[in-house]
Amino acid sequence: MLGEYRIAGRRAADIAASVEGGVARGALRPGEALPPLRELAAHLGVNPNTVAAAYRTLRERGVIETAGRRGSRVRARPASTPREAIRVDAPEGVRDLSQGNPDPALLPPLGAALAEAAARHAASPVGYGAPPVDEDLARAARAGFDEDGVPAGPVAVASGALDAIERVLAAHLRPGDTVAVEDPGWGALLDLVPALGLSTVGLPVDDEGPLPGPAERALRDGARALIVTARAQNPTGAALTAARAAELRALLAEHPDALLIEDDNGHGTVDLPPHPLAGHTTHWAFVRSTAKAYGPDLRLAVFTGDPVTVDRVRGRQRLGPGWTSHLLQHTVAHLWRTGAVDPAHVARSYAVRRDALRDALAAHGVPAYGRTGMNVWVPVPDEATAVARLLRAGWAAAPGARFRLAAPPGLRLTVSPLGPDDVRPLADAVVAAVRPAPPRRSG
Repeated sequence: MLGEYRIAGRRAADIAASVEGGVARGALRPGEALPPLRELAAHLGVNPNTVAAAYRTLRERGVIETAGRRGSRVRARPASTPREAIRVDAPEGVRDLSQGNPDPALLPPLGAALAEAAARHAASPVGYGAPPVDEDLARAARAGFDEDGVPAGPVAVASGALDAIERVLAAHLRPGDTVAVEDPGWGALLDLVPALGLSTVGLPVDDEGPLPGPAERALRDGARALIVTARAQNPTGAALTAARAAELRALLAEHPDALLIEDDNGHGTVDLPPHPLAGHTTHWAFVRSTAKAYGPDLRLAVFTGDPVTVDRVRGRQRLGPGWTSHLLQHTVAHLWRTGAVDPAHVARSYAVRRDALRDALAAHGVPAYGRTGMNVWVPVPDEATAVARLLRAGWAAAPGARFRLAAPPGLRLTVSPLGPDDVRPLADAVVAAVRPAPPRRSG
């Protein structure tokens, strides 16, 4: 049964753990069929309902999927094998462009903000029962949302964008529901959705955001939620334009029961305004992260949404973490109040590097994408070959498989570490990596 791997256990939890362990260790491969329910029950000497419960748990965890008569199979990318594992370890001497981190030189110093937060804590420590959201932060966040045209709604705080998105999805969806996501898109999000027991359908992306046609088909076919990046889309750099936003708003107005989540991770680093889609569905959330502008370790995101969505998320937070640290909330409020980051300056700095790399590649006939943000996406005929060739040339790139469902192969190059003298050597290395090797001469 299943080759060398033997599923074990007498209880549903033990059977599920045995399968999940086999997947995590690679003994059960993606796409591999699991035994029919009754066959496994007979093999283990348990009631078929026990195996059914185990398989249900595995589906909800995103480990397996069931496809009618084809039975149950290990997911093509199970939740126990995260996309972050698809990576290249940069050896000494290799420039690492695979991590997706912001340029430390563009991050503001945190000393004064942290000192003020500490002083406020000393004067009035936050204890149990305090409001979950700091008033100063909520006021500043709401003012920013208003300025950008995000509809009115209460403000909540989470420990980063992914935390907020997970909580909003869990507030409305149930295992088995389908979520429409950008493809290529944020690898962590593509892992999160199946980990919640949800199914994904990919939406092709161009420089202006998700294509309306595939989005319309996904919603028409029953997708319960749509997740869209407002600006600095990872990995392509796409940013919603006014025209594309208008198309998507009209589409959402025809599907008001769909849950809309907008991810504005580029806030503070992009000089293009967002074009919010919210207001055309009953339930929605607009999430604004601080990671790119102030540093990934400042684990905080503010979000707003319709009252029901925000209330459900806050209620679930009360039963878990309770609240996001007020020390962090005070720190972010200080940074916003003092204008610690100049978005125009940061945007120009990343744009100079992105544009220089894209122009250098275009001069060799190699297309690349990167309208906003800190990444450049380069389509390639074969990811493994391109990554290996780049590594030999002294550059580490992120394999596109980390970010793809059905989209064609590509590489993500983070421009944050690049200086002016790096662009031409990198472009030459990319050109050599993506083009077929010349045929060997015989004789």
